[in-house]
Amino acid sequence: MNRLLVPAFALAFALAGCGAGTPGEKSTANAPLAGASIGGPFTLVNGDGKTVKDTDFAGKYRIMYFGYTFCPDVCPVDVQNIGGAMKLLDTSNPGLSAQIVPIFVTVDPARDTPKVVKEFTAAFYPRMVGLTGTPAQIDAAAKAYRVPYAKRETPSGYLMDHGRQAYLIGPRGEPIALLPQDQSPQAIVAEIERWIG
Repeated sequence: MNRLLVPAFALAFALAGCGAGTPGEKSTANAPLAGASIGGPFTLVNGDGKTVKDTDFAGKYRIMYFGYTFCPDVCPVDVQNIGGAMKLLDTSNPGLSAQIVPIFVTVDPARDTPKVVKEFTAAFYPRMVGLTGTPAQIDAAAKAYRVPYAKRETPSGYLMDHGRQAYLIGPRGEPIALLPQDQSPQAIVAEIERWIG
């Protein structure tokens, strides 16, 4: 069981207006996380072993989720729900689906090699991007996205306690909303469509 929760101060954000969007883009100026200091530059490694930067996703909406593939409980369920939401959007709103990149970032780079994160994400949704990296790269990304995590030793090895929030991020890297990844794919779709549908 993951014991770390998002600290209250991490979600107490000063609101600020976002810049004008592109024509046809739904305004997210009043979104729950508008103006929050969540996200930022990162350099990680994808499932093919290639270096990936946050700027590689510019112009796309992103679902950012941090976890690890050896997670015994919440991560597989959360990632399954996110993948299920994307599959629903593929059918019900393919245009919107094509604008969204679901991204899984490991907090366990020692075990989660590029190959492992690629196999893990592909099992839930073919377009989901799995990212890993050095411990320093993972730490920098997790701090940018305000995701706490810590290694916890157990008699059979170790677990990674971590925050399990899923962020909806805009095409300029701006935070929009938290997604209910612990609920059904339908609930996730409803929240996505509420802000960008």
